[in-house]
Amino acid sequence: MDKLILSMDDISKVFAGVQALNGVHFDLKQGEVHALIGENGAGKSTLMKILLGMYQPDKGTINYEGKVVRFKNPAEALKSGISMIHQEISLVPGMSVAENIWLGREKRFKQAGLINNKVRYEATKNLLDTLKLDIDPRVMVKDLSIASMQLVEIARAVSYESKIIIMDEPTSALTNKEIELLYDIIQSLAAKDTAIIFISHKLEEVFKVCHRVTVLRDGGYIGSDNIEETDMNKLITMIVGRKESKAFEKIDHELGEIALEVRNISRKGVFENINFYVRKGEVLGFAGLMGAGRTEIMQAIFGTIRLHSGEVLYQGKPVNIKTPNDAVKTGMGMVTEDRLRTGSIYTLSVMQNGTLVSLKKIANKFKFFSKAKESNFFVKEAEKFNVKYASYDDKIGQLSGGNQQKVIFARWLSDEPKVLILDEPTRGIDVGSKAEIYRLINNLAASGLAILLISSEMPELLALSDRIMVVREGHIVFETTGKNATQEELISHAFGVVDTIKETV
Repeated sequence: MDKLILSMDDISKVFAGVQALNGVHFDLKQGEVHALIGENGAGKSTLMKILLGMYQPDKGTINYEGKVVRFKNPAEALKSGISMIHQEISLVPGMSVAENIWLGREKRFKQAGLINNKVRYEATKNLLDTLKLDIDPRVMVKDLSIASMQLVEIARAVSYESKIIIMDEPTSALTNKEIELLYDIIQSLAAKDTAIIFISHKLEEVFKVCHRVTVLRDGGYIGSDNIEETDMNKLITMIVGRKESKAFEKIDHELGEIALEVRNISRKGVFENINFYVRKGEVLGFAGLMGAGRTEIMQAIFGTIRLHSGEVLYQGKPVNIKTPNDAVKTGMGMVTEDRLRTGSIYTLSVMQNGTLVSLKKIANKFKFFSKAKESNFFVKEAEKFNVKYASYDDKIGQLSGGNQQKVIFARWLSDEPKVLILDEPTRGIDVGSKAEIYRLINNLAASGLAILLISSEMPELLALSDRIMVVREGHIVFETTGKNATQEELISHAFGVVDTIKETV
């Protein structure tokens, strides 16, 4: 296991002025299981997308099997022996297990121009038996559980007989029994000299199945270590670091009565028995890893997805919110995590995106409004948030990320909500705009607005929040005040290793 099969050196990548990767190093040995870990936004996915050819690096070299390479796309990487098991299911629901596994490789089963289904079935059965997966090759994927779909994804990756398999959170949908089965598959692959890049937020898994670990933080390479030469305490410190946010200083103010409360809200398979309240003037932060359920909880409260049980109380009274329109009428607003795909309408102008929820205010009693009245309204709102734009008729995508976000803030706040949900409000935003948004959030809270804040940046949560809750696997597992919280404590609860972590000094 000493032979290097892959070496990525000095890899850097910038997206729209944001440094996603900066001089990152990662190497992989033949037959090795190498963990790649870090917080959300650390750069893990970007690095893997560069390896697979989905992105091209701005700087750095990739050496694969002794040759410098730059794949043009994932198909080229796959042909060269590098496959990836994605966290998101990418199977075709209307096809069988066998059809999905061999999709794009049907030629091997053709006889006289037709696919021999019996041969394909036998090949699939042999593959699944080898992996000890009790799945019928003939069953339609849409009829499988999410866990079984994930196992089919794994089987498909193994079927390529790849030299490197990238596994992105492969156990996220699996039961304990299925996880143990996956561990056996990983050990079997490694014994046959297959190298595995193992991406996981479950640190206990890293110690159980990996030989080495590499940590990324904020797009930078922090370090690599042999598993037997490190411990949980050291990894947490490497993941979190000691960076503190100096973007602004939070101004304390008195909190008011409870603005919003949720009691035992659940959505089957996503989150369960969630309870919390937020007061007027309070910033309630939500920490957790990607997929923990934070966004889905907020979507359910806002009516984007349906609650299966529980109740939502607004200013002490139960409310029935089935749609976002219901939420807006109740007095809520929501800045979503993806400002272009779900937070705005890309084909509309800056002004139209900024006035979407305030059209009733702009219209006259006959429900008509002029562009002049709309533009006057927008210009006044945009000035409040220091939005920089060439023309309000420009498409919103022409603005910088920070200015796009400020337009979305202006839109929601023009409707004067009493509760504002902020999901990753500074993602992909430059430092200057981020500081402006921090001050804005602080001022909004001081004015009496109740704010629910999701952020994957621990320094941001610590700087902005009055209280912080940690969500893990659809449950609230920890609560603390913003003043008493530490990055180490939050990340330990988010990773689920609080009982095994020692206090970091």
